[in-house]
Amino acid sequence: MNKVTSNRILSLDLLKGLVMVIMALDHTRDYFHNAAFIFDPTDPLLTDVPLYFTRWITHYCAPAFSFLAGISAYLVGRRKSGRALSSFLLKRGLWLVIIEITVVNFSWYFDIHFGFVSLLVIWSLGISMIILAALIHLPSKMILLFSLIIIFGHNLLNYIPVEKSILWSMLHEWNSFVLSDHLELLIAYPIIPWVGVMSLGYYFGSFYNKNFEPLKRQQLFLRIGFLTVLLFVLVRFINQYGNPNHWKSYETIQQTLFSFFDPSKYPPSLSYLLMTLGPTLLFLAYAEKWKGKVVEFFSVFGRVPFFYYIIHIYVIHLFALFVAQIMGFGWQKMILKGWVTDSKELAGYGVDLWLVYLIWIGVILLLYPLCKKFGTYKVNHKEKWWLSYF
Repeated sequence: MNKVTSNRILSLDLLKGLVMVIMALDHTRDYFHNAAFIFDPTDPLLTDVPLYFTRWITHYCAPAFSFLAGISAYLVGRRKSGRALSSFLLKRGLWLVIIEITVVNFSWYFDIHFGFVSLLVIWSLGISMIILAALIHLPSKMILLFSLIIIFGHNLLNYIPVEKSILWSMLHEWNSFVLSDHLELLIAYPIIPWVGVMSLGYYFGSFYNKNFEPLKRQQLFLRIGFLTVLLFVLVRFINQYGNPNHWKSYETIQQTLFSFFDPSKYPPSLSYLLMTLGPTLLFLAYAEKWKGKVVEFFSVFGRVPFFYYIIHIYVIHLFALFVAQIMGFGWQKMILKGWVTDSKELAGYGVDLWLVYLIWIGVILLLYPLCKKFGTYKVNHKEKWWLSYF
């Protein structure tokens, strides 16, 4: 049975924390790995197993966190009326969008002029919460139906001929737009299908009701998780619908497998969501009875994910300024006008992958006491309403 600490479910905190830690690995690679400025780490012709795995494992972060955000919304709603929960989700969603385009954007680029604005995962979570604020008033079966239609049917939108536009990109496509000589907009996380992932998580939140037996929940998650993984293999193997990035056969089995396990993430395809959500459910099933120091370590980050998310980018980027300076590039090169790996001025900068892992571990160890202290503060000051937004 799940251990509950301060009305929190340990297995959910564990997965959140693990996801946040793995996510930091990808961001550390972006800012420090020498090959990040040369080629895509999932390119079958150029990558190797360690580098491919370093990038591939982080594919699980955004789907898992969006799904868990839906579960958390349901659990919060058990203590509120429907109207109060809608109000909370609406305000929190707007708050996340504002934070994305201000505090988070500055952390990525350190550009006081905000010449490059990115709508990334925090924006996606915020918009999804705003929509979920309305969806929660539907019957649970309708929420499930909505989620499945979005997840399984969104790739039909690929066949609709639509001219490049900001609105369409916000809905479904990855794209960038030059708005003026001094402003560019990147939309990397469209609303569809991420809203479907969060609403599916909201539906699954009901399985954590106290009257739902833990063993029954575990068995249900195992069945659905394994079925989802099998569906991924089937959909990906057929190589038609749900696969905007078709896999290819290469000269070696390793290269072919690299291609097979690299479905489209921007925007997320059906095969990508099946590949990531299936193991997410399997993890939640198996983690029901896990406990110990390792579990507690990762759970510390899972209890304060938003706080951790904001701080970890600043820490990574600030250290990147220092590394750029000592490598002779100058710290000014890390004041970015676009995504870090697209910066031509940083060609030749960076360190080997094993050093990237050391930096990543250092970042995690540095953030651990901060997150633990803030988590304790939240538990001891529940009367402070504003803490629910962090």
